[in-house]
Amino acid sequence: MAGSNRVGYAVVGLGHFAEHVVLPGFGRSRKARVVALVSGDGAKARRLAKKFGASEAYTYDTYAQCLANPQVEAVYIATNNSTHAAFTVKAAAAGKHVLCEKPMATSVAECREMVNACRSYHVRLMIAYRKYFEPGSVELKKLVQSAKLGRLKMIQSTFSIYMRPGGVRPAWHFDRSLAGGGALPDVGVYCVNTARWVTGKEAVEASAYEWTVAPDAFKDVDENVAFRLNFPDGLIMQGTASWGGAKDSFLRVVGEKGWAMLDPAYQYDEDRRLYGRINGRWFEKKYKVINELALELDAFADCVRRNREPEANGVEGLRDVAVMEAIYQSAREGRPVSIQYAE
Repeated sequence: MAGSNRVGYAVVGLGHFAEHVVLPGFGRSRKARVVALVSGDGAKARRLAKKFGASEAYTYDTYAQCLANPQVEAVYIATNNSTHAAFTVKAAAAGKHVLCEKPMATSVAECREMVNACRSYHVRLMIAYRKYFEPGSVELKKLVQSAKLGRLKMIQSTFSIYMRPGGVRPAWHFDRSLAGGGALPDVGVYCVNTARWVTGKEAVEASAYEWTVAPDAFKDVDENVAFRLNFPDGLIMQGTASWGGAKDSFLRVVGEKGWAMLDPAYQYDEDRRLYGRINGRWFEKKYKVINELALELDAFADCVRRNREPEANGVEGLRDVAVMEAIYQSAREGRPVSIQYAE
């Protein structure tokens, strides 16, 4: 795509992930360019705009001016989870397409508001699930969809990182009103979404248990959540989200004819392996680190230019939040909970 035809993005929210992962992704993108930055800290916005070649810098108070900029065609929202809905609705009303970080929002009600706003104003809404574009994950999905594993029986997935208040993560991650939860919406959402995406199936019931070994640090959000998702055809998923273990992630799919495992599954800065055994025969593939954000930015730019619905659209994000709401309810009440998508 010619440089003049690249989709112009504004990046809203300039935390660690945006500064060190999202913004460098534009440097590798072929179809997207960053034209504006928006932050609560105006000096930071101006500094990073100069560093990454954005022509404009705004604050949250001048977000409306950013949306009035004709060079801004899409916004990448990377603010705290509780503000995703408000920034999305304002962007949609201004005719701007929206690429929103996961989790989509802190409640199904907010997700529904975002979906409805983007539909009403005829703009595209995509949730930033970068695994949809990472080659190892794509290959695993193709393998599962080919039925070479046979009828699916079990999925096992974990994503853990070690986090405590006062570290590199800002304080809002430990405030339920701002984050919607702890380990589950931060890292567990990868397990939930990738399992749904790879299998093409929807869970109908959740059972969960929440625990902590550091109650002083985790008074408001979850440190660890183990959950089981039941699917209508007998498929069972067992997942764990943790802020209490070393960085680790995997996704294992087991069928009647074989199994396959992606390890690590969700990190963006590590080589990964896809391996397993099908009908008694071992296989293994290796994948080098690539810039997943560039692929994600380009995919959404394609949807904008070609007026096409993104694969990871707002409905997918809403369903993940519905699953997580059921997981939290089960952990609170100590019983299985039916998942209500109600989209």
